[in-house]
Amino acid sequence: MARAAKTVAENRRARHEYFVDDVVEVGIELFGTEVKSLRLGHVNLRDSHAVIQHGECFLLNCHISAYEHGNRYNHDPYRTRKLLLHKKEIRELYAKVRQQGYTLVPLRVYFNERGRAKVELALARGKKLYDKRAVTAEREAARRIDRVLKNRR
Repeated sequence: MARAAKTVAENRRARHEYFVDDVVEVGIELFGTEVKSLRLGHVNLRDSHAVIQHGECFLLNCHISAYEHGNRYNHDPYRTRKLLLHKKEIRELYAKVRQQGYTLVPLRVYFNERGRAKVELALARGKKLYDKRAVTAEREAARRIDRVLKNRR
C-alpha cells in the first residue's frame, strides 16, 4: 500500500517574489533530530535559498527547530544542509544560475511515498515591483469577472 506524499512546509512567498521557471525534486541530508522535528512540521522556508559551491548544492537559512525531546547533541536550527542531486543535474543548474541570473529557491519540504525527506527546488527569476503589481491586478480582474458572472446566473 503506497501512501501519499506529506507536505511539511511550503514557501508561499516564493511564487510571489519570483517567476518560477523549472522545479526539481532533490533529497536533503539531515540529522536524526532534524528528521523528527521535520515530521512534527517545525520548519520555516521563508528566507531560505540554495547555492552551488565546489560541485555540491547546499540549502542556506532554512530553519528547522531543535527537537524538543532531543538531548544536548541537538542540531543547530540554521545549519547549512547538503542537497542531494546527481552531478549532471548540479552542472545544469549551475550553468543556468551563473549565466541567466536565476536563483535556487525551495518551494516546499515534504516526505515522499517511501518516507524520505525531499525538497522541491525551483529555478526562479526575481520579480520587480511592477511585475508583482501586474499579477495582483490580473488576479483582481479575474475575481471581478467571476463575481459578475456569478451574479448573472
